[in-house]
Amino acid sequence: MHPTLLIIFGFTFIFFMTVLGAGVVFLLKKTQNKKLSNFINGITSGIMMSASIWSLLIPALETNTNSIFLRLLPAILGLMLGGAFILALDKLIPTKNSLKSENKRFFKLFIAITLHNIPEGLSVGFVFGIAALNGTNAMLISAVALAVGIGLQNTPEGAAVALACKANGGSRKKAFFMGAASGAVEPLFATFGFFMASSLSSIQPWLLAFSAGAMIYVVCEEIIPDCKNEENPHFTSCGFMLGFIIMMVLDVCLG
Repeated sequence: MHPTLLIIFGFTFIFFMTVLGAGVVFLLKKTQNKKLSNFINGITSGIMMSASIWSLLIPALETNTNSIFLRLLPAILGLMLGGAFILALDKLIPTKNSLKSENKRFFKLFIAITLHNIPEGLSVGFVFGIAALNGTNAMLISAVALAVGIGLQNTPEGAAVALACKANGGSRKKAFFMGAASGAVEPLFATFGFFMASSLSSIQPWLLAFSAGAMIYVVCEEIIPDCKNEENPHFTSCGFMLGFIIMMVLDVCLG
């Protein structure tokens, strides 16, 4: 396949798999009981927590330096800034009733996962950009493999957003749209990463850690506490374990 077509494939595949994951809402019944909603919220939080660790924090620590301080600095500060960003959103978005509170909670979850997709898109574009600069088939194959791996990881993430929207009372069409929209940033930032390949490597750890901080904050502050206050909270814990394992297996096997 021509290199240009491979680049187009890589950029579109990562988004397509998010859309595919969001489509899971059409397999659900129109009405859900509370136990199922808690289980789904648990899966969502497990996916987010696992992705924060395996897809974001660990790569953020794997910088090309022998200094432990320089490896830890972007991870620590980026993590704190990501959490502070969601906290600032929490203060800026007013809530006057329970319905608005639920919408606010989902909005923060949507923002967190969308932020997580930005460095992934940059990574794909960055590797394709390096391959274009080097002009080697081996690097191009590596870029395609990375796009396929990230794309497969995006499937449960698109499902997580869509399922959370559905559990929050949204229609299946709205849930599908929101799940797909969370991944729309990836091809955009992949394109940006492609053209900025020579200057992005230095800020990548900061972006990864920032996204991890945002996701971890949302899980700890919003999803898990609310589910634990409901009846049958063990459904949330079981869902969390399942979601964490699914995302961990995908990250390790496709990383």
